[in-house]
Amino acid sequence: MSDFHTPALIDRDGVVVGIATGGAAPVLAREVRARVEAALPQGLDRLARLAEGLRETVMATLPDFMARRRFWETAFRGAPRDLALAGRTAEARREMLRLLNRPEQPQGVVHLVGAGPGDPELLTLKALRALQDADIVIHDRLAPPAVLDRARRDARRIYVGKRRGEHSVPQEQIAALMIAEAKAGHRVVRLKGGDPFVFGRGGEELEAVRAAGIEVVVVPGITAALGCAAAAGIPLTHRDQAQAVSFVTAETRPGGAGADWTALATPNHTLAVYMGVAGAAAVQAGLIQAGRAPDTPVAVIENGSRPDQRVVTGRLDDLARLVAREKVVSPALLIVGEVAAWARSGATAREVAA
Repeated sequence: MSDFHTPALIDRDGVVVGIATGGAAPVLAREVRARVEAALPQGLDRLARLAEGLRETVMATLPDFMARRRFWETAFRGAPRDLALAGRTAEARREMLRLLNRPEQPQGVVHLVGAGPGDPELLTLKALRALQDADIVIHDRLAPPAVLDRARRDARRIYVGKRRGEHSVPQEQIAALMIAEAKAGHRVVRLKGGDPFVFGRGGEELEAVRAAGIEVVVVPGITAALGCAAAAGIPLTHRDQAQAVSFVTAETRPGGAGADWTALATPNHTLAVYMGVAGAAAVQAGLIQAGRAPDTPVAVIENGSRPDQRVVTGRLDDLARLVAREKVVSPALLIVGEVAAWARSGATAREVAA
């Protein structure tokens, strides 16, 4: 009977966010509040109080509005912010005063960020914060629009995706691009599908950026084997069926050694095969020749964890025909092992979750 509505509030002692629906859906407002609150780092109150205490000093030192704005952007995205959120308020204040008294060319930083298997809700909070702070987002084709939409709206996006046989941007050029943007003072996010250090060439990029003397931060992501298997309802390990799990890639560099199928063909051992669509016949032949039973269950997960996820199942001795018959396209993950029988063929991620 009232003529006013109380919004759902997030109150971080100085930082207050209100979410309201005009009384139409209070429960929806509460759900939105929970999502927003989960994305906000702890310690924002310390940062707000620190800014309040220095506000007059900053205005007196920097009378120009744009200069003040650049100062606060640097403080809220750089070391002062990180120190305050970590509870090191005195150090954060000293760093703010240092920036105020000795303005410098902003130092760039590169974040190697794992985007996860595709579902934006599987981004880590740290990955989300890096995206929202980024000036530049350098991304590959495995980063879907739903994940890229989490980046700062005015961040510049640079596509450097690769496909089999279509290397649009050489790896050396990607590294050079990250280094150049960081040297220009930008906060760079190198956004990679899955985890940067699992078949993502993140180690090479880390080495290149470090060699250039640039700060680099690695933000791990949920790798495809974990995310896609869970989305398909497959336990990678199981007390009765799988005492080991191995991640293997079906692609090798030209002239490089292939997988040791003998070591990977033991029973009660799950294999998660990355980039295996084109090499399905070689995976099948290598494992069977090494002694893996031809009737070992297999599952192929296409676009795992995404709305268009597709799961097809079969036997190891039919793996190559299964991939061809079902017209499986990448990104897709092959699961070989007894636990693959847990998959529901044709199920979407939503149906498995239900």
